[in-house]
Amino acid sequence: MTGEALHAHLATGQTTVCRAWTVTRQDGLVMGFTDHDRDLVVDGVVCRADTGMTARALQQTTGLSVDNSEAFGALSDAAITEADVLAGRFDGAEVRAYLVNWAAPQERLLQFRGSFGEITRSGGSFRAELRGLTEVLNRPQGLAFQPRCSAVLGDRRCRFETATQGYRADGVVDRVEDDQIFHLEGFAEFDDRWFENGRFEMLTGGAEGLVGVVKSDRRTSTGRRIELWQSLGAPATRGDGFRAIAGCDKAAVTCRTKFANFPNFRGFPHIPGDDWLTSYPTPDRAGSGGARVRDAAR
Repeated sequence: MTGEALHAHLATGQTTVCRAWTVTRQDGLVMGFTDHDRDLVVDGVVCRADTGMTARALQQTTGLSVDNSEAFGALSDAAITEADVLAGRFDGAEVRAYLVNWAAPQERLLQFRGSFGEITRSGGSFRAELRGLTEVLNRPQGLAFQPRCSAVLGDRRCRFETATQGYRADGVVDRVEDDQIFHLEGFAEFDDRWFENGRFEMLTGGAEGLVGVVKSDRRTSTGRRIELWQSLGAPATRGDGFRAIAGCDKAAVTCRTKFANFPNFRGFPHIPGDDWLTSYPTPDRAGSGGARVRDAAR
């Protein structure tokens, strides 16, 4: 009904319309922006007028073609900050763009729904690519025929519960190097390399909500040394809380012995290797008729 009311307003020929955007980040934070000169409440979200947010004309097509646009704005502490952009907090954020009657904000029309794509910064401002819902059609789909598992530990295909005791650890950081190497006290109950390839999530502090992938996990004389594949993008300090999830290297033997989850293994461990595919009979090699492939899960 809100769209019909807006169409009736536009038909009068004397309009009071503006544009508004709502942005929902992956961590659940919702922000609103408008190019009007006053704040508006659109779909329950306060859209602020002092952010300098604007957008190019939206390109929309019929069929399965990809809609696209760009959003522009100033980097400021009151809206989208440079630190949050660098930390990746806006990566993949959901975007909704409305045409709104500012004299009656309940009269609105949803013109675009999608997500942030590539974000660039320059001269105290940002430019964000807006990708429509049909963007997902550009992504490769299907399963790869490979020996290792294609699922992500804990997802709906893996079905392993990462909150199981012994597979998750919460603690506080003792020392940090380059926001990438974390020194922790204790955790001697976990085997060496237990968290390699696992998740490392910050629970408190300046990097709260950011997640890294563990590159290496080693015991030390005082605890553990965990190194991530890349910096978190935001500063973490001594005393900040974290959560570490056990890592999986996608191998069948790991799925069976470390997680006891082999019935949900999503790989093909018995695929013959390239050396077998290119092999041929030779006089000096006995042909016993035995199995070429051994049980890779044992």
